[in-house]
Parts: sequence; C-alpha cells; structure tokens
Amino acid sequence: MDILSDNYNKGRTNASPAASGQLCYQNVTGSCVKAPYSPGPRFILYTVFGFGAMLAVFGNLLVVTSILHFKQLHSPTNFLIASLACADFLVGVTVMPFSMVRSVESCWYFGPSFCTFHTCCDVAFCYSSLFHLCFISIDRYIAVTDPLVYPTKFTVSVSGICIGLSWILPLVYSGAVFYTGAHDDGLEELVSALSCVGGCRPVINQFWILIDSLLFFIPTFVMIILYSNIFLVAQKQAKKIANIGSKTEASCPNKTRVSKRERKAAKTLGITVIAFLISWLPYMIDSLIDSFGGFITPSYVYEILNWVGYCNSAVNPLIYALFYPWFRRAIKLILSGQVLRGDSLSTMNLFSKKP
Repeated sequence: MDILSDNYNKGRTNASPAASGQLCYQNVTGSCVKAPYSPGPRFILYTVFGFGAMLAVFGNLLVVTSILHFKQLHSPTNFLIASLACADFLVGVTVMPFSMVRSVESCWYFGPSFCTFHTCCDVAFCYSSLFHLCFISIDRYIAVTDPLVYPTKFTVSVSGICIGLSWILPLVYSGAVFYTGAHDDGLEELVSALSCVGGCRPVINQFWILIDSLLFFIPTFVMIILYSNIFLVAQKQAKKIANIGSKTEASCPNKTRVSKRERKAAKTLGITVIAFLISWLPYMIDSLIDSFGGFITPSYVYEILNWVGYCNSAVNPLIYALFYPWFRRAIKLILSGQVLRGDSLSTMNLFSKKP
C-alpha cells in the first residue's frame, strides 16, 4: 500500500505545498496543491478549453435543431445522430466547464457531491456516445448490405429502442458504480491517505477498470468489423454500378442516387467512429495501465488524455459540416433566422443542390 501511495503521489501531484506556496484553500488544513501557472499560460488554457466547450455546446445544438426542425431529416439514422449530439451537448454543458477549472487550477471548488455527479456524467455520456455509435454502425450495415429490407428492419421504433438503451445503460452503470462507492472497494486506505480538500479525481479499482475496458472495447470491435464489411460491400456496389454504367442510372436514377447517399452516409459516420476511437482510446489504455501499474500517470498526462477525449464532443459537428451538405444548408437557415419565419421551411428539400 505504501508503494501504491508513493506512485500515486508522484503521478497525481505537480509540486509540494512548500515548493509551490499555493493551496486550493489557503486556510484549510489538508488542502490540495494549486497549479503554479502564471497568468499568461492560465489565460491560454482557459481560452482553449472554453472554446472547445462552446463548440461542443453550440455545434451539437445546431445538429439537434437541424434534425428535429426539418422534416426531411426525420429518419431512424438521423434520430440516432441527434441523440448522439445530445450526449455531446451535455458533455459541453455539464462536464467540460468544470473539468476546465479542475485542469487549470488543479482544484475542485464545487464540493464533493457535485464531484460525484460530475464523474457520473463524464462516464455516462462517454459510454452513451459509444453505444450510439455502435447502434449507428448496425443501422448503416443493414442499410448498405441489405437495402431492400432495411426500411422494415430498422424503423423509427427500433431507433427509439436503441436510443433508450444508449441512455439508460450508461446512466444506470455510472450511477451504480460511483454513487454506491463500488469504484474504490479495496482501496480505502489509499484513498484516505491521498484525499485532500479541493480534489476530484476518483480512484477506480482494477475490477471496475476491467469492466470499463470491456464496455469500451467490445462495442469498438463490433464497429470495426461492421464498418470493414460496409466498405467492402460499398466497393463491390460501386464497381457494379461503374460496370453497368449509364444504363442503370437511366433506368433506375432514384435507386442509384439513394445507394450513393447510403454509402456516403456510411463513410461519414465511419469517420465519426474513427474520430471517437482516436479521442478516447489513449485514455482507456492509460487507465488500464495506470490501475495495474500503481497509478503512475503524471497529472498533466492524465489531464491531456482527458481533454483529447472531451474534444471529440466538439469534433462531431465539424465532421457533419464538412461531409453533409444538408447540414451546411440547415446551419445557414438556422443562423440567418429564416426558420423563425411564419412560412416555416421545415418541409424544404435540403438534399437539393440549391436550398
């Protein structure tokens, strides 16, 4: 236990109180050490983190508004995307602003109760995003590989069930782990030795780290397998269309256009999955190594990996803006205020070349 405590102290603290001369609470015994950043770096960090939080909030709010307002976008896939955007929006509202203060100041000023709530939100919304992406990959797999039966297999009702599971399971899991105190079972002495006033970094035991890893890597492998098959099928379909040539396009223009749209949607959502994995995979691997290695990760590395994961919530709207013309048209209509006109544009065709 002493070795674990020494490793944790090396990994989680930047300086001793004597060295830094700054505490989170100057007049409180047992206060955590405050980060010794000068005003310049502190301003830069707050600006960068604050911009990421605002992008996550307003970018995902635009995604949700676009899909819910324009009736042409009311589809099972887009409802899943809107729900995914809600999870990212909540990360920007309930997680990133408070994590920003914790990361820059190395202090938690919001009380232990809100620390538990914040941690639950952090874990729940991360897994909610992952489950949404997994269900979206299943949706795209059916749409591309079996387009004839897709409308009957993946209906709005099925999409609603997937959305419900993507929210209920992570919320129940995170609440059960952190509100019952199960996350630090067996580490009570370590937690007691390392606890300080103004800290909010829960220690998670090896059992729950393994569960976290399974909950992360199993959907990840499912998505990798599904998207690998999707791209193989899409390539075969593209070759068939190219071989048949203009005859198919002349006889079945709508079918060809829909097929291309489905493949493009699968490609865009595949990029979204890759962005999620790039963002969160380093953090998950580090958490696994950290738990079994005696908590050796330095504090600044922990914060960097955390924020790389958080920034995924801000990246998704940018991906949609780059690859979805309909989203760019919807943004123009929303930001210009045209959606507030008496003659609502909710029924307009966003897939046409001209809005």
